Amino acid sequence: MFLVGLTGGIASGKSSVIQVFQQLGCAVIDIDVIARQVVQPGYPAHRRIVEAFGTEVLLENGDINRKVLGDLIFNQPDRRSLLNAITHPEIRKEMMKETFKYFLRGYRYVILDIPLLFETKKLLKYMKHTVVVY
Repeated sequence: MFLVGLTGGIASGKSSVIQVFQQLGCAVIDIDVIARQVVQPGYPAHRRIVEAFGTEVLLENGDINRKVLGDLIFNQPDRRSLLNAITHPEIRKEMMKETFKYFLRGYRYVILDIPLLFETKKLLKYMKHTVVVY
């Protein structure tokens, strides 16, 4: 199985490229979807975010208020680093689970849609190939 990292800016056409890969029989994992999933109530990252940033980052239904949390970390690199330290390991864990599921199903190529693939650099070493949509 080959892992292919896909990245590109907003409105660059990544969705169109993903559709082509899917039509060719590739599995696709959207890291943005996983990032939203791991901060849902009941997940360890959700609990740790509330412990680190307080209940003021919660909506009435218990979900993380992304706007409030974003405002808290926007100009504070130490708080942004803390949030990343909480979420990134959980995101990588879920990504690996999804990848393994596709491996077990016999997929030859798994496309990982990772918005900050080159900026974070941590996942590049796992990719057989990378595709930048511009």
